[in-house]
Amino acid sequence: MNTAIPATLTAAAQEIEELRKTIHYHSHRYYVLDNPEISDAEFDSLLRRLIAIETAFPSLITPDSPSQRVGGVPAEGFDRVAHLTPMLSLGNAFSAGELRAFDARVRNGLDGAAAEYVVELKIDGLAINLVYQNGRLVRGATRGDGTYGEEVTANIRTIRSVPLVLNADDDIPPLLEVRGEVYMPRREFDRLNRLREMSGEPLMANPRNAAAGSIRQLDPKITAERALDIFIHGLGTEEGLGVATHAAMFEKLQRLGFKVNPHYQVFDNIEDVIAYCESWAEKRVDLPYDIDGLVIKVNSLASQRLLGSTAKDPRWAIAFKFPAEQAATIVEDIFVRVGRTGALTPTAVLRPVRLAGTTVSRATLHNADYIEEKDIRIGDTVIVHKAGEIIPEVVSVVATRRTGSEQPFIMPAACPECGQPIVREQGEVAHKCVNPRCPAQLREGLIHFVSRDAMNIDGLGPAVIASLLEAGLLRDAADLYSLKPEALAALDRMGEKSAQNLVDAIAASKTAGLARVLFALGIRYVGAKASAILAQHYGDIDKLAGAGAEELMAIAEIGPKIAESIVSYFADPANRAFIEKLKAAGVKMTEERPAAVSQELAGKTFVLTGTLSIPRKEAEALIIACGGKVASAVSKKTSYVVAGAEAGSKLDKARELGITVLDEDSFIKLVQKP
Repeated sequence: MNTAIPATLTAAAQEIEELRKTIHYHSHRYYVLDNPEISDAEFDSLLRRLIAIETAFPSLITPDSPSQRVGGVPAEGFDRVAHLTPMLSLGNAFSAGELRAFDARVRNGLDGAAAEYVVELKIDGLAINLVYQNGRLVRGATRGDGTYGEEVTANIRTIRSVPLVLNADDDIPPLLEVRGEVYMPRREFDRLNRLREMSGEPLMANPRNAAAGSIRQLDPKITAERALDIFIHGLGTEEGLGVATHAAMFEKLQRLGFKVNPHYQVFDNIEDVIAYCESWAEKRVDLPYDIDGLVIKVNSLASQRLLGSTAKDPRWAIAFKFPAEQAATIVEDIFVRVGRTGALTPTAVLRPVRLAGTTVSRATLHNADYIEEKDIRIGDTVIVHKAGEIIPEVVSVVATRRTGSEQPFIMPAACPECGQPIVREQGEVAHKCVNPRCPAQLREGLIHFVSRDAMNIDGLGPAVIASLLEAGLLRDAADLYSLKPEALAALDRMGEKSAQNLVDAIAASKTAGLARVLFALGIRYVGAKASAILAQHYGDIDKLAGAGAEELMAIAEIGPKIAESIVSYFADPANRAFIEKLKAAGVKMTEERPAAVSQELAGKTFVLTGTLSIPRKEAEALIIACGGKVASAVSKKTSYVVAGAEAGSKLDKARELGITVLDEDSFIKLVQKP
């Protein structure tokens, strides 16, 4: 290959055009068709040549150039954009009977005529909307609330299987809006988690969350480093695509250069649809990516238009969802952890098993009663699933596989951390260590104190806290505020710059305010929501400390258990001394109520859903400051639903009930209205 840079702008433009065509062609064969014609080295050589010429002639760089897939300048945030056609959610079916009921509804909507169905895999990823004008990608956006999403075009361009320019060998529509699912292959997910584990970072929960987090990175270079992929599965607005069926749409999109999942089939009756869906319950584990069901769509686009949609989902499509994934494994051991309140939580050590996209090796067993009720023994074969698709949990014991060598578990009589006796108070399910100087309680209490919803001290994770305790630098959380950079720098893996950054982060937390301080104290039954309510009501910790139980219970949402726990906490001289120590360190113990708040919101109930740009607890505090209430579920009593990005079923229910839905901007204006 010629290495000399073209001498003129015209010559450079000609070579750049040829290089881009060649690179687009080979990129499509590699990332979409999985059938490369040249080696990686040859491909890299073409790309380096393109970048070299573009660097010499920067005026010739365009957004659809293959060189732009590496990621551009970090964004300050994501703009909110409207989809050309709303992205509706799908209704769910969980059984053959529900699929037959769907078929009956379709037939009824088509005046008794039978429908042909396309069945495709439901990829477990992040829904994305792509817009092409004259064959060039101009915008990529998340689903958001279905009407508006977040523009993530720069990040979408980094995905190699997303065509930046459509294949000119076919008729290209002047306007084309397509929908797809961005996902992270399992191998890439495992690779990233290995890297995070080696660097001491928290592990990602599952490939779906990893894909969503990667697309929403403000720095596209981070997205580019992750091997995301995409399958296109639907249309929005289009001009001149010229297809009559969903299956024909797939074929047309493939010719244009899009990646379509190959496992779709067309059926002319619902019984074959059901059999195909059920066949994937076992086969899905062999896929290199996660699916959580299949999607059934009426094949005829004319019939789709005739059937139409409800306010939230199309009548011509439905998702068949798999039951919660379960797996069998062995309980290799059971150990107990001591929490910040002294409660002992038994945890099962499992023989590692793949479950819902992640490798599971531990599962909480909650308490001794839970173990006894399920008769869980060390050595048992057990069935595990993920509660809420997140937390591994033991469902049952496979008693027929017992050999007689299994060992019953007995809660320890002494604390495994400090050796003091364990007690179980009458009426309580938890066994507890009641030693207030137990090192485990101190460690867990410190982890809670610095956590995101509490004092939110960046860089002060469990490993650093363990090092500080081991070095004898902490006796309680107030000692954090007297740490010196030179003492921190002496710790393992803590350089001078990191030490200074940590001291600065600790100092910054002094102004966090009373709500966060109350939550950080770890008062029993006082969570983040109750802390915000109490901080807004009293405004000063001394006023709260002097309140009696009856006075506290007069506050909305403060019940007798919370009230009694607060009174008991402040009656303890050791707790009072700790608070005085925090005050002496300069920690702010007051909360300012907004200068002007809307009085119209008194008694109004809000439900938050989706991802907001401000922390969820901060949004709840704003509502409480205005006299409103926060609920976790949508009902007829809900006044407003605040919908952030990727809002889900709560948004759908709000629309169904006719409840006012606020985007984040409208919400902020409402709570800050004088």
